[in-house]
Amino acid sequence: MFEGKRALVTGAAGGIGASIVTKLRAQGARVAVADRVTDGIEAEAHLPGDLLDGSYCDALPAAAQEALGGLDIIINNAGVITRGPVTETSDADWDLSMGVNVQAPFRICRAAIPLMAATGGGAIVNTASCWGGKAPGPNHALYCMTKAAIAHLTECMGMDHAHQGIRINAVCPNEVNTPMLRSGFAKRGFDPDKAVEELGKTVPLGRIAEPEDIADVMLFLASDAARYMCGALVEVNGGKPVA
Repeated sequence: MFEGKRALVTGAAGGIGASIVTKLRAQGARVAVADRVTDGIEAEAHLPGDLLDGSYCDALPAAAQEALGGLDIIINNAGVITRGPVTETSDADWDLSMGVNVQAPFRICRAAIPLMAATGGGAIVNTASCWGGKAPGPNHALYCMTKAAIAHLTECMGMDHAHQGIRINAVCPNEVNTPMLRSGFAKRGFDPDKAVEELGKTVPLGRIAEPEDIADVMLFLASDAARYMCGALVEVNGGKPVA
C-alpha cells in the first residue's frame, strides 16, 4: 500500500509510534523516525532530537526529505499527558504539554506543507484525542486543551491546504494500552495489569485499544484509501464516550 512512499513519524519510540513504523515499513514505505532516542528502531533514517526545541521541529521535515529522497507522509504521533485540574498544573506542565502536543506539530506542519506542495502533495496525520479533541474530560484540563488545539488546527489546515494536494487529518484515540498509560498507573500506585483490565470493562468492546488499533487507522488516513478525507477527526474509542 505504501510502496515507494517516504514517511516521517514522531514519537517513534513509543507504543503507537513503534507500531506505525513497523506497519509502514512492512507495506513498502521508507521511514524516518524522530524521538528523543531512536536507538533500536529499525528505520531508513534516524533523526533524534527534542520536540521542545523549536529549531529542531522547524528543520525536521527538510531533514527527513533529504534523508529519504522525498517526503510523502508525516505522522505527528508524539504526545504527553498531564493530569489534574488547572489549580494543580505547573508552569513546567504547561511548557511540556503545549510544546509537545501543540507547538511541535504546528511547527512541523508549517515547515512540511511548502515542501509537500512543491512535489505534488502528501498526507499529514496528527494525533488529537477523544479527550479534548472531541469532548472535554474531567481532571485533564491542560491535556484536553492541547488536544482541542491540535484538533482545530487540523480542521483548519485540512481546509486551507487541500487545494495543494495535501490531506491533513487527525486520529482521536481514547485509552490505549501503551507504556505511557501503564507508567501513569504505576506512578499513582496502581498495578498496571489490573488497572488496564478494569479500564477495559468500561469499554463497550470489552477492552481498551492496543497500539495496533490506533496505528491501523493512522495508516488508513495516510493512504490513498482516504483520498477524499481532509480535516477529519476520526474517533477510535471502542464505543466508549468521554465521561
